Amino acid sequence: MQVIDWDLAVTTGTRLVRPGPQVSREEARQAVTELRTLSREAEGHVREFTKIHTEAAPQPATIVDRPGWIKANVEGFRVVLEPLTQRMASGPNVPPALVAAVGSRITGVEVGAVLAFLASRVLGQYELFLPPDPTGLEATGRLTLVAPNIVHAEREMAVDPHDFRLWVCLHEETHRVQFTGVPWLREYVRSQMTEFLLASDLDLPTLIERLRGAADTVADVVRGGEGNLIDAIQSPAQKAILDRLTAVMTLVEGHGDYVMDAVGPSVVPSVADIRAKFAQRREGGSRLDRTIRRLLGIDLKMKQYAEGSAFVRTVVGRVGIDGFNKVWTSAETLPTTAEISDPGAWIDRVTGTPALPA
Repeated sequence: MQVIDWDLAVTTGTRLVRPGPQVSREEARQAVTELRTLSREAEGHVREFTKIHTEAAPQPATIVDRPGWIKANVEGFRVVLEPLTQRMASGPNVPPALVAAVGSRITGVEVGAVLAFLASRVLGQYELFLPPDPTGLEATGRLTLVAPNIVHAEREMAVDPHDFRLWVCLHEETHRVQFTGVPWLREYVRSQMTEFLLASDLDLPTLIERLRGAADTVADVVRGGEGNLIDAIQSPAQKAILDRLTAVMTLVEGHGDYVMDAVGPSVVPSVADIRAKFAQRREGGSRLDRTIRRLLGIDLKMKQYAEGSAFVRTVVGRVGIDGFNKVWTSAETLPTTAEISDPGAWIDRVTGTPALPA
């Protein structure tokens, strides 16, 4: 049983996504070439600053357009959701073939629409979950940069293109260094995501109840309220797992933001201008745009950047980069959500020394 029609998701997303900025063939070629070069340069800066060492040789990023980003993320979704789809396909309440086919097409359109919205906004990402390579071996992660979105952002903010591209690469390369230099981290995130999915209790009556709650959430957000669809449809068991996932993703996103700004002044001359304009851009958008961001939980991701960066900055300021790097020792040394807000508690627990006053 196919829970989501993935081909339809790609087709829908590609059809709905907005076209990128107008560029000449030469401008496009130059942007792709420069992003590949800067991604390798950025990885060297990140490794040196973070003191996270990896055996993998620096690799240029994969540069994609908006439809390419949609296709890549559908591939990732298929890998992540495979445990859930296998369970649903073999469960006792498998729906009739016609119902399943119709349902998979509906969800395919929904996934495609969400990806179309995101595809014009994402600058880059480190893809943790990829399908096996042609030989059947599990693929490692891949750094992807969305060239038209980077060009659009630098034009919209009127910032120096070279500086902005390197600045973006510093953040995204930090994620590559994290997940290649900390061997257990990728599997930890994957296991938590699998556990989250398998903790779902979606039989038909529960699904109807959750969808009703989701509809109420949509109505509330449109009226200006808080909430998001993720909170509306998760089970109680999933909330505890999501708390752990939120903590680790807040750490890695905040670490990325901290590194890009800490390294920035020495290699990105206009970093202060870029950061100020980028922060303003994150807060902008139409009312509809802001509503969709809240529904999809994107505003929570923006909050993660700020909270995670503050945690890293505080810990590094008190115990240095070597003290902070104890966070990568094991899953037990990761901060909890409470410790993200109280870095001193993490310092006391993990380093074994009282935190110096701020």
